[in-house]
Amino acid sequence: MTTASEQLIHATRDLILNLMELSPLELAVNSALSLGVVGVAVLAAHLVRAALRRAASVLPGPSDAEKHVRTRRVARFTVTVFDGALVLAAVYVVCRIWGFDVGAWMSRGLGERLVRSLLRIAFLIVISFAAMEIAGLLINQLVGRLLENATRRRQKAQLNTLAPLMRGVAQTAIIIIGALMVMSEIGVQIGPLLAGAGVVGIAVGFGAQTLVKDFITGVFLLAEDIVAVGDVVNIGGFGGLVEQMTLRTIRLRDFDGTLHVFPYSEAQVVHNLTKSFSYYVFNLQISYDSDIDKAIEVMRDTGAKLMADPAYSEFIMEPIEVVGVDSLADSGVVIKARIKTRPIQQWNVGREYNKRIKQAFDANGIEIPYPHLKLVAAPAPQPPPTTL
Repeated sequence: MTTASEQLIHATRDLILNLMELSPLELAVNSALSLGVVGVAVLAAHLVRAALRRAASVLPGPSDAEKHVRTRRVARFTVTVFDGALVLAAVYVVCRIWGFDVGAWMSRGLGERLVRSLLRIAFLIVISFAAMEIAGLLINQLVGRLLENATRRRQKAQLNTLAPLMRGVAQTAIIIIGALMVMSEIGVQIGPLLAGAGVVGIAVGFGAQTLVKDFITGVFLLAEDIVAVGDVVNIGGFGGLVEQMTLRTIRLRDFDGTLHVFPYSEAQVVHNLTKSFSYYVFNLQISYDSDIDKAIEVMRDTGAKLMADPAYSEFIMEPIEVVGVDSLADSGVVIKARIKTRPIQQWNVGREYNKRIKQAFDANGIEIPYPHLKLVAAPAPQPPPTTL
């Protein structure tokens, strides 16, 4: 039985002998045919890329950022597989043009074992990738149907939070299983590897306590429904809209677009501004000369008109609550009030109320004080008395 190196040496020697026996015309014809095969392969690759771009729009699922990422991932993987198949086909045809019997080499000995292993590995990779994408698609469709049937906003927020976590866990499990099967195919003994994984896991657990803490804290945040995607929260002095929650981080996008990423272990205190309901709190200041009772009446009347407005009535849950005089400031009297709104709508309602109360105060002669600068002229110096 010949070794792999001997088979490679014999194949190389046969190829060199075949090349030396060719005439100049045969060399030219074979070179032209080889270039033609390479050109056809390159053209086919471009056509496949163009077809994939056209087919990307018909993939199932909503047209969102997640679909865009999934489409690009599927397209890249498909192009890679097709390019690999084209390269192998082109190499096979070129070898046949130059007289190298690739089929005979692949049907026995080293060639047969190599081709069989490569085909199995390629099959496992394709199946694993397809299973990963199908699992993600099924989870998205399941969550989409649950979102359609959800009646409460909080339920929708929880589903939007759990969807990427479920997808990540399922796809990670598929990748691990596929990687183990590929390792088994190339000759790695999986049994001892799995047995040692427990010991390695314990060692990694001691060395990665923060990661474990992040994961456990995130599980409790989700299980207790403390925060969900779509909430507006403050964490560690930073606030923003919860854009995404991964297995170990929570990501906030603030008003100016800055993305704040916090590991769950650092989210010791979470201030959720939009769970179940919200309040917009007013601290309106009027001058000391204004009628306080009249100002309170105008505030309540303005709140009632705002609540009756169809554009804002669905956002306001209760009439305005005027607490009363909260403090006596340096430049005026501070009257505190608040409006109970739907989650995340307190700022829209508050901005509109501020505009209307300014107009109402002006119409009723109620002055909103603002800082004044008073200049006092120093008395003119007196001339010194004259003595006789």
